[in-house]
Amino acid sequence: MVATVLEKRGYSVETAVDGEDALARALARTPDLLIPDDMMPKLDGWSLVRQLRAHTELAMLPVIFLTALSSEDDRIRGFRLGADDYVTKPFRFEELDLRVAKTLRRTAQTIAETRDQLTHSGLRGDLSQVGLSSLLVLIEMERKTGLLQLRAPEGPSAQVLVRDGKVVHARLDDLDEPVDAECVYYLLTWGAGTFEFISCVVEGVDRVDVSTTHLLMEGARLIDESREPSASTPVATIPPVRARTGDPTGLTDDATMPGAPPEDGWD
Repeated sequence: MVATVLEKRGYSVETAVDGEDALARALARTPDLLIPDDMMPKLDGWSLVRQLRAHTELAMLPVIFLTALSSEDDRIRGFRLGADDYVTKPFRFEELDLRVAKTLRRTAQTIAETRDQLTHSGLRGDLSQVGLSSLLVLIEMERKTGLLQLRAPEGPSAQVLVRDGKVVHARLDDLDEPVDAECVYYLLTWGAGTFEFISCVVEGVDRVDVSTTHLLMEGARLIDESREPSASTPVATIPPVRARTGDPTGLTDDATMPGAPPEDGWD
């Protein structure tokens, strides 16, 4: 239905059957805009966007999330992953049409302005508008050399040194760790804050020694791993169905949390 409406507005639309199919299609031919559902099979919308941002050719791809989740935490999560907009289901197709046009226009303007500023001596802006992954890709494309300063809202600040478009050193101000590649992985989780790029001579040994693509892909992998349950994560167990005395159905559906006595289970 979404594809039909957008096609009537003059857009060329290609659909995917699941998240993995969407990723494969985007890698095969870069689209102008992606509209994923957060509950797609095989690869959900959150994981899809993380993997997209790990590829330099897709780091600037605008994304509009379609989701049934409406909490503020979910919205913040989407924007931290690099979503450009967020449409909560159910929605009016007129609203989606307006958001698509606005996102395409804003993205084209942001990229043009960012590249124009990078061509000159410096660049500054908001990480909620231009994420770090997109900044690193643009810096690499323009083969810039200088200092990228980042500051989280009410939080730490960081410095990233780049030479000929490649990250050679990164660190947090006033903290010994993390540094270099580990610091970049941490900074990629920032969804808000400010940045400023200053062109300058960068001397010294390359302490990162990996490409921008590697940094983005490894950063996405680490973010994915952080969402997976750990060995210490509590597990709720559904026990086998057993007969209940006096119950004509002969069934019961008790479940217990680990470490809880049987009488504290779910009835």
